[in-house]
Amino acid sequence: MFSSRAFCRSYRLTANFRTLIPKSIGTRTMATETSDSLVAEIAQATGALNDLRLQNADASSIDAAKKRLGELKKTMAAMNIASGSKDAGKKKERLLLKTAKGTRDYGAAEMFCREHVERIVKDVFTSYGGSALDTPVFERKDVLAGKYGEDQKLIFDLMDQGGEQLALRYDHTVPLARYLAMAGATVQAKIWQVGKVYRRDNPVMSKGRMREFSQADLDITGAWDPMIPDAEIISLLCTILTRLDVGEFTIKLNHRKILDGIFEVCGVPQAKIRSISSAVDKLDKLPWIEVKKEMTEEKGLPSDVADKIGEYVKHKGGPSLLDILKADATLMANPSAKQGISDMDILFTLLRAYKVLDKISFDMSLARGLDYYTGIIYEAIVEASAPPAFAANAESPAPAPSKPKSSKKAKADDGEEDELDESQVGVGSIAAGGRYDNLVGMFTAAAAAEGKKAPGLPCIGVSIGLDRIFAIVWPKWVEKGMRSKETMVYVLAAGDGLLEERIALVQELREAGIKTDFLAKKKPKLTAQFMAGEKDEVPFAVILGGDELKEGLVTIKEQKWEFVDGKKTKVQSEDQGLKVRRDGLISWIKQTPTYQGWSSGRLI
Repeated sequence: MFSSRAFCRSYRLTANFRTLIPKSIGTRTMATETSDSLVAEIAQATGALNDLRLQNADASSIDAAKKRLGELKKTMAAMNIASGSKDAGKKKERLLLKTAKGTRDYGAAEMFCREHVERIVKDVFTSYGGSALDTPVFERKDVLAGKYGEDQKLIFDLMDQGGEQLALRYDHTVPLARYLAMAGATVQAKIWQVGKVYRRDNPVMSKGRMREFSQADLDITGAWDPMIPDAEIISLLCTILTRLDVGEFTIKLNHRKILDGIFEVCGVPQAKIRSISSAVDKLDKLPWIEVKKEMTEEKGLPSDVADKIGEYVKHKGGPSLLDILKADATLMANPSAKQGISDMDILFTLLRAYKVLDKISFDMSLARGLDYYTGIIYEAIVEASAPPAFAANAESPAPAPSKPKSSKKAKADDGEEDELDESQVGVGSIAAGGRYDNLVGMFTAAAAAEGKKAPGLPCIGVSIGLDRIFAIVWPKWVEKGMRSKETMVYVLAAGDGLLEERIALVQELREAGIKTDFLAKKKPKLTAQFMAGEKDEVPFAVILGGDELKEGLVTIKEQKWEFVDGKKTKVQSEDQGLKVRRDGLISWIKQTPTYQGWSSGRLI
């Protein structure tokens, strides 16, 4: 039987290789000899290890043999790297061409739809008096820390960069508050931002729930009369969602002060209010029995206290719900709840004036998990918002009849957890926000000298999830046959190519504000030019001919598309086109119904 001592003695020379390698790599001959010796040693060590296993050697001998073999292989790898050997290390792995988890590319047609959505949002922002702001995509980590409650874990940290601990922004709200604090907390304005934010969450790509996604925010900053900015924000959100054609939507409303008052009168300890609020916020995804279990088993709340909370959060409705709350003497005796109910009274009066009351649901289960909210909170939902097992406008939280199916897929081959099972997940809210009167003051206080009073700045805002809206709008866009480009005219040449003449006309049309293109070939075939224009569904084909140009004429042909058996095809026509004066072409195009009706990108 082999002993560990005898085994190790047989490889005395091996211990010297690590000191020999740096000196030997200067010459190819010595490197080759060393490499050959190591190969032989590795083969010998492998054989010795196999012999030990066959002879049922003691564990210590086998472990010693494994360790020696590992050291030899490491030495070989180090020497191969140092010598630049083409055979060094493992076989070269093929590059895996894919986007990072939770991110995706958008093609031309999808981007045209996304830009359409973004244009509408920005147009409404400006029509409500908003001004644009842009903040960095990453912030100092201490700026973001402590603002997001249980979602703090979703922040993407960056490695130390030049002495600063950084993180990708989680939303636009905290960077805005930092900006306002740097400006002295004196800004009274309507400020909008559109850009990407990042969250280290489990993605559901088809539902627009990703790790990198776009948000559009509008915030009203400064001291105004009670609830007027709040109503303005809700009106703005209703206007955007109506213009985007997302289908029937509901704006769920609640007030943090009412919710905090409910928790207090039900007996929730002050230290647990925020964590219990986060649990209540899950009622749009989980049945009450699961939420209660989290409250009691995970967060230590007594069962009778949870039951009292359940009696309150089941309520939803409109202004009439305020009457129910006002009749609750215990609740009205709580200063926080009383103030919240008074605010909601004013808000409903203003929303009636804005004519959006029919879109509102006063939902006592809405909590919003972020720590910085201090007043009204809201979120916009559509039919696709809730998981399949829930209705988006369920009347009350009820226990599930059976244990819900896990929403997580099995792990991928590389060991990384795949995205959540889309069949078990809804789009979620497509917009959300609320009042945050203390966030700017948190920054000014943290930056102020000791003993110096720090100014605050009340704020309210809304964040619109552009990717979630895209997930709803895109299928409708495809179904309606929307285009992927705005090109209105395609300039073609019959005969000799007429390249210079085509370029001159293209530039003239572009300068007149008409989006125009042509085929970048000297002498393209007419068929190829038509095919290029038809691929982009360009409605006007302008054909140049040598003889017609001498007469000051061009031929213009209007083209249309239709759905046949679910497929979009060009309408075939015997029309050979209309001859139009070259110098009157621009005015002719701009007077057509097709050109004048162009706004949404639809051309059927």
